[in-house]
Amino acid sequence: MLHNDHKLPDLAPPISTTGLVGWARQNLFDTWLNSILTVVVGYFLITTLGPMLNWAFLDADFFGDSKDSCTSDGACWVFVTVRINQFIYGFYPESELWRINIMFAAFAVLIAALVIERTPHRGWIALFTLTLFPIISFYLLYGDAFGLEKVETHKWGGLMLTLVLAVVGIVAALPIGILLALGRRSEMAVARSFCTIFIEVWRGVPLISVLFMASVMFPLFVPEEMNLDKLLRALIGIVMFQSAYMAEVIRGGLQAIPKGQYEAAEAMGLSYWKSMGLIILPQALKIVIPGIVNTFIALFKDTSLVLIIGLFDILATMQAAITDPAWPRVSTEGYVFVAFVFWIFCFSMSRYSQSLERKLSTGHR
Repeated sequence: MLHNDHKLPDLAPPISTTGLVGWARQNLFDTWLNSILTVVVGYFLITTLGPMLNWAFLDADFFGDSKDSCTSDGACWVFVTVRINQFIYGFYPESELWRINIMFAAFAVLIAALVIERTPHRGWIALFTLTLFPIISFYLLYGDAFGLEKVETHKWGGLMLTLVLAVVGIVAALPIGILLALGRRSEMAVARSFCTIFIEVWRGVPLISVLFMASVMFPLFVPEEMNLDKLLRALIGIVMFQSAYMAEVIRGGLQAIPKGQYEAAEAMGLSYWKSMGLIILPQALKIVIPGIVNTFIALFKDTSLVLIIGLFDILATMQAAITDPAWPRVSTEGYVFVAFVFWIFCFSMSRYSQSLERKLSTGHR
């Protein structure tokens, strides 16, 4: 008897388990509940996404110089293109816009250099960004020195003002929040009590109240000759408010560090500040990266509340523009544009934080 030792070739897997069909069966139609949800969501997308795309792109008008250029039934993006300078620069003098453009370009280059890992001397670039660049930016924007025309802060507005409020708030709130978190966990009763009261008071009031107090009430409690700029008062209020929230985020990271890490630092003979700076804080900050970025995103969006004290960020500038009788019924386009700008910045921060988490391996699986 002859025996056939040749194996039959492996059969291909069923079509229903591979490719797009297999992925759909595994992820969208694996249970009866998921199947119903898939059908409902699909119906919603079909009935809303198509008309939305037609309104925003296919039937929209993009170029022109007045409302008369919008002749279709779609979005009138002409409103945005005509007012784009106002949305970006606010009421800044047109002849001095080059100063803002230089600041934007320098800031973009510095951020790119800090994000790209292959950039040489990143430490020096970070030091320059945190120390000298804010001073240079102030003189570029405000002027009144080095032959630059003085531009009062009430003329600042648009996206430029939004970025000034957000960047200053983010840069200042993080170190203050770290100090408050350390102070709240301190063994010194005075420091612990002061930080606890500070955090609870600032977290217990809404940001609108803080801005109102900084703009209206603060001048009543200081000498008349002490006249702080309205923008400066708003920045101080935002920084103090956000630093309280940042302190609680960082305190959560400090509590997540095992006690053995503190004991190991003491066993090595490190002082309090060296043990915190070299051992404890690097681990704690890695753990709370999502919370820190979430606070930054909330701060970036909360800058729109400065409208209550008469500062015109990008949202307030758009709201002022849609009241122009020459541009009737363009509020939807204006709000969509501002929402897209906020989404771009917030999404970028979110994506960078996720890449930073993967790089530092902060996930616990």
